[in-house]
Amino acid sequence: MSINRIDPDTFFDDQGGSAPADEVRRIAEACDVADGVITLNEQACLQLKYRGLRDAALWLGDDGFALLHGQILDIAVHPMARNRGTGSELARLALAEAASTVGKIEAWSHGDHPSAGRIASKLGIHKERELRIMARPTSEPVVPIDPPAGVKIRSFTPADETGVLEVNAAAFSHHPEQGHMTHEDFLERSKEAWFDADGLFLAVPDDEDPANPEILGFHWTKVHLDENPPYGEVYVVATNPKAVGRGLGSVLTNVGLSHLATKGVGEVILYVDGDNAPAIAVYERQGFTTVRTEVQYRGAVG
Repeated sequence: MSINRIDPDTFFDDQGGSAPADEVRRIAEACDVADGVITLNEQACLQLKYRGLRDAALWLGDDGFALLHGQILDIAVHPMARNRGTGSELARLALAEAASTVGKIEAWSHGDHPSAGRIASKLGIHKERELRIMARPTSEPVVPIDPPAGVKIRSFTPADETGVLEVNAAAFSHHPEQGHMTHEDFLERSKEAWFDADGLFLAVPDDEDPANPEILGFHWTKVHLDENPPYGEVYVVATNPKAVGRGLGSVLTNVGLSHLATKGVGEVILYVDGDNAPAIAVYERQGFTTVRTEVQYRGAVG
């Protein structure tokens, strides 16, 4: 098999054929259809769209690719070319690179695919984290919850970005991906078709100072109108650690769910760590049920 490491300067270039970026898209879309799950998560898609191979490495063959960004590894093999050793070879190349740079690896299997488990087992990388995808119909009523005394809910303005990032970092300081959102990350997401400032809800003091906004919590929603069928998403719900215990998470979640029910979508989804029993219990009370599980393999390499 022929697998080449792609020069970052040629990722978007068409040199007499398809550009590497186009090939990655072709393979990923074929996998999406065959597996019924999204092959590249949001973080990987935004990396490729806005940053190309800056701070990333890509190995590409006729039938598959491996993308290493930081210590996160994504591997995809075209459905028509599986069980030929392509995935194992892509993993070997990527892990050799990771061993000399980051020393450890994190790899998601978005459909908990058996092939991913077999490759991980060969390489000594173990299943460490589980992510649940939960869903609820928008036809199910949302019970409104009043904000606690001294708190109001409003939508995002550009002046709120710093506060949102600070609350996000504090609320998810333990989280391997979410807690590290930067200004550049936020800017990239704000350029996406799903972004709607009116769907980013903030809990703030009633007597807030507009010149120095204090954010007590937020609920960032998404509406995926370009999907078939379209759906909504509880993207991020975060509470400022200073305001924990006031019920803001439930208030903000319900405000967002009520908003999404007006957007012409039949379903709302969310992602939650499988070991976060309190959050899962809250979402189940709000009518969410688990529809799929994703797993992450993580371990030292070298």
